[in-house]
Amino acid sequence: MQNILVVDDDAHIREVITFAIEKANYNTIIAENGFEAVACFKQQPVDLIILDIGMPEMDGFEVCREIRKHSEVPILFLSARDEEIDRILGLEMGGDDYVTKPFSPRELVARIGAILKRTNGPKITGEVKPSQLQAGGVQLDPSYRSVAYNGQPVELTSIEFEILKLFLDRPRMTFSRDRIIDLAYPPNIHVSDRTIDSHIRNVRSKLTNAGAPNLIETVHAVGFRLAALPVPS
Repeated sequence: MQNILVVDDDAHIREVITFAIEKANYNTIIAENGFEAVACFKQQPVDLIILDIGMPEMDGFEVCREIRKHSEVPILFLSARDEEIDRILGLEMGGDDYVTKPFSPRELVARIGAILKRTNGPKITGEVKPSQLQAGGVQLDPSYRSVAYNGQPVELTSIEFEILKLFLDRPRMTFSRDRIIDLAYPPNIHVSDRTIDSHIRNVRSKLTNAGAPNLIETVHAVGFRLAALPVPS
């Protein structure tokens, strides 16, 4: 069973989430505040974190910053605030999804399943293995869900991985934001154009830090496309 860390200072919310995801055959680990969340994460393996933003003392954003120092484990933010700036900030910090309270437990479980499916992907066994996707010295391996530049690993969140894979898989295509949403996200998941922009900025920043700048370029008034780069020597 996959372990899901549920972090919320509201006992009722924790009970609702725990009941829903355990019914869906996930194992739950409970944290009542940010400090406890970080401690739980360090003590045992976690496959996904459901993280409330509005907690006292150490809020969800602070928890995310601490965890992102060590891991790219999927993080689904919860918030009572439905403001776009919060969603953008959460995604730019490395969150994989954002759900506003009050929420449907069934939708929450569906989003968890979609994130874990993207993160884990189909495992390939035996000698058959999909070819790596490459561009400008960046290598993406669909089977191991890994990304590297010139042999050095590049850590991406699950949705960032799917977006980069989209560009590498179709190197001559320009993608609108709507098309990226259709192809990189699971069905019935609604996100804004600014959310896509945030993910693109994250991918660009991580690739630039690894030494591969300008791999994804903006096509004015259209969208984004892959820019050819020389293979590093």
